[in-house]
Amino acid sequence: MKKILLLALSLNLVIGCKKEIANPEEIIQDIATYSDKVLDNAVIYEANIRQYSPSGTFNAFSKDIPKLKELGVKILWLMPIHPIGIKNRKEGLGSYYSIKDYRGINPEFGKLEDFKNLVKTAHQNGMYVIMDWVPNHTAWDHAWVADHKDYYAKDKDGKMFSPFDWTDVVKLDYSNQNLRKAMIWEMKYWLTEANVDGFRCDVAGEVPTDFWESAALELKKTKPVFMLAEAEKPELSKKAFDMAYGWEAHHIMNEIAQGKKTVKDFDSYITKKDSVWEKDDISMYFTSNHDENSWNGTEYERMGDAVETFAALTYLIPGIPLIYNGQEYDFNRRLKFFVKDSINTVKGKMFPIYTKLGQLKNGNSALDGGKKPGSYKRIATSSNQNILAFEREKLGKKVIFVGNLTKTNQSFTAPIEGAFIDYISGKKVVFSKNQKLDFNPWEYKILLSE
Repeated sequence: MKKILLLALSLNLVIGCKKEIANPEEIIQDIATYSDKVLDNAVIYEANIRQYSPSGTFNAFSKDIPKLKELGVKILWLMPIHPIGIKNRKEGLGSYYSIKDYRGINPEFGKLEDFKNLVKTAHQNGMYVIMDWVPNHTAWDHAWVADHKDYYAKDKDGKMFSPFDWTDVVKLDYSNQNLRKAMIWEMKYWLTEANVDGFRCDVAGEVPTDFWESAALELKKTKPVFMLAEAEKPELSKKAFDMAYGWEAHHIMNEIAQGKKTVKDFDSYITKKDSVWEKDDISMYFTSNHDENSWNGTEYERMGDAVETFAALTYLIPGIPLIYNGQEYDFNRRLKFFVKDSINTVKGKMFPIYTKLGQLKNGNSALDGGKKPGSYKRIATSSNQNILAFEREKLGKKVIFVGNLTKTNQSFTAPIEGAFIDYISGKKVVFSKNQKLDFNPWEYKILLSE
């Protein structure tokens, strides 16, 4: 299994990094080094720049980066920042994932210098920045369509075509070695020009695995990078990617919230993951993201009153949690995808919840989710189909999660004894042997040893 260098932010090193990167050919030397530690306790934040603020600019987002630090965010994932194709564009402003120029900046968001300042601000606040990279297809008016027709896949009639029903883009052909070289070169540009720290790779499973393996190797010759795959394929994590999407867990959580599945289905997922994936493979867990929010509904539509419970669960199981912008502000509306929209940024119920969860994730080794995660031990209860209970432990730290994953009141017993701090409420709780526990619908507790 890969023993690559991963993210670890040494804040002093980053703050001390004053050098401006002006030459895209230059190899960066004055960067903070990576280690496994940041992935142990990171929180990822997905930022939709267009919809994050009324102005939809890099500068408006940069001003809020210190707020994200309160949430324990260590990795910023920016949705695509490039110019959007005009030919066959969908609706008014088009899809971020229809890339007209891999080296360009969408003028809606600002200028290159504004983006560089965003990256610098993130680094100064102890965060890394990863770009959303779209390698499977380009816009129909990308220069390659005219200048490098051989870069594109062809149908039986020899014509370029759109993947799936994505009519605003045209599919690339990775059997072409020149395309592979060109794509890697485009990615390298952002490492040197803007000092970004890695990539979230769109529909990564649609691009050949051997391309990703060679791309990761080449990119790491420039600087250490963090690679997140929008896919859930174990083979991608062997050499190419540092983290994969936890799609299956996400769908199970939705279906438990909807009464279609039970805790036993979640237990089966954990067992399957242990058998199919390597121990040092990392998953990203979430209750929402841009696709889910816009196309399948907000977390409140899909999960109802269970939103907070499953948000907590994404922090407690081995892996890394994701916040999609707006979730911290209780935003309960589907963001428009192709036209201007914006979230609200008024703190409500969830901001302090995400803050507390982030502090626990950042600071308690039992919740390490990186290459050497804290152990996960299922705690059997008298109602395993309805109650999820487990403990995580590492380096002398222990955290226990107990949750009623149903919409009805539950009475049960669990082999939990002693005095604990109920982390979310801050109150002391005492459990005695074979004590009957009564939990309200979706009630959960995070227990720390007193």
